[in-house]
Amino acid sequence: MKHSIDVLIGVNPITWSNDDLPHVGGEISLETCLAETAAAGYAGIELGGKFPRDPERLTPLLERHELSLISGWYGGHLLRRNAQEEATRLASHLDLLKHMGCEVLVFAEVTSCTHAQTDVGLSRRPRMKRSEWALFADRVGELARMTADQGVQLAYHHHMGTVVQSAADIDLLMESTPDAVRLLLDTGHALYAGADPAAVARTYGGRIAHVHCKDVRRAILDRCLNNDSSFPAAVLDGVFTVPGDGCVDFPAVLSVLRRAAYQGWLVVEAEQDPSVAPPARYAKAGYENLQRIIGRL
Repeated sequence: MKHSIDVLIGVNPITWSNDDLPHVGGEISLETCLAETAAAGYAGIELGGKFPRDPERLTPLLERHELSLISGWYGGHLLRRNAQEEATRLASHLDLLKHMGCEVLVFAEVTSCTHAQTDVGLSRRPRMKRSEWALFADRVGELARMTADQGVQLAYHHHMGTVVQSAADIDLLMESTPDAVRLLLDTGHALYAGADPAAVARTYGGRIAHVHCKDVRRAILDRCLNNDSSFPAAVLDGVFTVPGDGCVDFPAVLSVLRRAAYQGWLVVEAEQDPSVAPPARYAKAGYENLQRIIGRL
């Protein structure tokens, strides 16, 4: 039986400017980013560092380009504070997402993370002891229930350089948390961490609430792993690219999502140096490649 895949295709502004590395794309204006996003055909864009946080300013800015706000990243510290404390710090961000009609919140635990440290190899990323997982999972679950009560699903972003990075980490998180905790499947981060993105989608399809579509250049990945590169160094080396330009099997991933009746956004998120990878060209290529793959399912 052939199931449908009901998706919208969006993009993350990291294609133009990198919030963790402000000098990368720092000169590119938000207006250029939005204009090129619309020209490439995208229906929406995620929040970035250059975006105004006032809905009265952000709404007309996006409407001018006929773009929706998809979601926005929030880096949490649930290993250091409880869910209520985190919810208080999260409130203004969540209010913005609700006001803009977003249905998901991108959440990642960033306590002691190394993903923005240019001189720290990924082998030194933080890890939780098995005994720490129970408290962490309880807090994530409680926070997810709080956001769900306000109409926004918490989509947990497994991410290089954080405590939830590997396939085993994802398994522990999903096994230890209630259904209110949804998963953000990031194809590039999954592959980088040694996981099969299609297998992750197959296992957790019913709980996937958001998808980041990035491709991986295998030769560069192998070199970065061999050198224990830092995450920023790998990004600047060109480890990531847009769908269809690397080794991720997107037809397999999207076929699994189709069978799981996934309904949500596919967000092209390809951290690259815009001085090396022209954003307009790569954004358009990523959009067209995803459209072509979806059309063949």
